[in-house]
Amino acid sequence: MASQKHLYITGTSNVSWKDAIVQAVAEASKTIDYLTSVKVLEQRATVSGKKLSEFYVDLDLVFTIDRERED
Repeated sequence: MASQKHLYITGTSNVSWKDAIVQAVAEASKTIDYLTSVKVLEQRATVSGKKLSEFYVDLDLVFTIDRERED
């Protein structure tokens, strides 16, 4: 039976919430193998003037634990 682990991270972007998600997953995948899913827990943004200026997403990343992996 495979075990999975959850990692909670926050992604940021000056472009959009989608870009914040994509960048956060890309960055996490550099050091975490076997990512299997992502769940958006919360979205928020800062406002500058009358426009959204920075986008934040809280994510739940799920990855499979490889018990046979050799370092």
